[in-house]
Amino acid sequence: MSPSPEPQYGWLLGRVGGIPVYVGRSWPVIAVVVVLTFGPQLAGALPGATGYAVAAAYALLLLVSVLVHEAGHAIAARATGNRVDRIVANLWGGHTVFGTANRRPGTAALIAVAGPAGNLLLAGVGWLLLQADVADIPSLLAWALAFSNVFVAGFNLLPGLPLDGGFVVESLVWKVTGDRWLAMIVAGWLGRIVTVGAVVYFLAEPFLAGERPSVVTMVWVALIGAFLWQGATQAIRGGTARRAVARVTVGQVLRPVAVVPGHASAAGALEAFGRATGAERAVLVDPQGSPVGFLDLSGLAAVPVEQLATVPATAVLVRPPTGWVVLAEPGDDASAVVIALAGHVEGEIVKDVVLVRDAAGRLQGTVSLADVEAALG
Repeated sequence: MSPSPEPQYGWLLGRVGGIPVYVGRSWPVIAVVVVLTFGPQLAGALPGATGYAVAAAYALLLLVSVLVHEAGHAIAARATGNRVDRIVANLWGGHTVFGTANRRPGTAALIAVAGPAGNLLLAGVGWLLLQADVADIPSLLAWALAFSNVFVAGFNLLPGLPLDGGFVVESLVWKVTGDRWLAMIVAGWLGRIVTVGAVVYFLAEPFLAGERPSVVTMVWVALIGAFLWQGATQAIRGGTARRAVARVTVGQVLRPVAVVPGHASAAGALEAFGRATGAERAVLVDPQGSPVGFLDLSGLAAVPVEQLATVPATAVLVRPPTGWVVLAEPGDDASAVVIALAGHVEGEIVKDVVLVRDAAGRLQGTVSLADVEAALG
C-alpha cells in the first residue's frame, strides 16, 4: 500500500480502471477482531501459530470480498453512465461513491444487485476450489470464502435500506408509483423492520441452541444494528424532506437578479441593480453572457461617490463557490436548487444563494436558502 493523497479516505491500495481504491483506517479493527475470534479456535487444531496465520488469511479474504462487492457496484455504475469517484473498504464493510446523474429505477436496481453478484461469483470460486483435491488449510480457506460470500450476498439483499436489497425495493416502488421519495421512505421503514429482525435473530439463535451469545457477538450485533437503523432513519427523513421540496417550484422562490456586464464601472453596477426591481443580488457576466460571480453590494455601496465612475465593478466581485449556478426552469420542482444550496454534491459547501440558469442559457434569477426554508415552512 502507498500513502493516500487524500488521507481522509484511508490508505490508497491502487486504482482499478482509474477508480481509486482505499482501505479505510478503521478496517484493521475488523482484521484484529477476526484474528482474535478465530485464531484461538483454530490454534487447538493447527500447530504453533498456524491457527492465527489462517485467521489472518481469512481476514484478508474478507477484505477481498468487500472490494469485489464494491467493484461490482462501481462497474455497474460506470456501465450505466455514472461517474465513479472511489471505492473504500472500512469498519462497516465498504462503500462506493458515484454520481447519480443517470439514476433511474432500472439502473438503480442494477447497481444495487451488482455488489451481491460479485460476492456470489467469489462464492463460486470457493466452491470450485473445494471440488479440487487440496490440502487441509487451503480447503478450510476455500470453505470460508464460499460460506462468507454467500452470507454477505444474502444479508445485503435483505429488503430494506441501507442494504442493497433496500435499493432494489426502492427502485420497484419508484417504478410502480413514479414517486422516488415515497419509494425511499418505504424502503427506509422496511430497513427498520429488517434491522429489528436481524438483531432478534442473531441474539436469539444462540439461546435456541441452548447457549448464550458471546460478548463479541452482542457487541457486533449492537454496532451493526445501530448502523443499519441509522441508515434506515436517514432514508426516511431524506425521503420526507425531498417530498416536501418536490411540492415547491423554482418559480415560487425565484427572485430577480441584476445583470452587470464585465466592463461596467461601479456606477453602472449600481444603475443595473436599481433597475432590477425586487433583486437582492447583482451578477457579473462576461462578454458571452456567462455568469462570473456575484458582486459584493455592501462593498459597492462603500465606494466613494466621486470614484463610482472610475472604479470597475470587478473590484467588488466575489469569488463564487463550486456549484453556485443551477440549471433549472421556473416550473421545475426545487430539488436541484435545494441540493445545490445544501452542498449535498461532493466537493461543494452550503450556500446562502444560487443563481438559476435555464436550458437556453438565460439567467432566471436567484434562489436563497432563507426563501426556500420559508417556502417549506
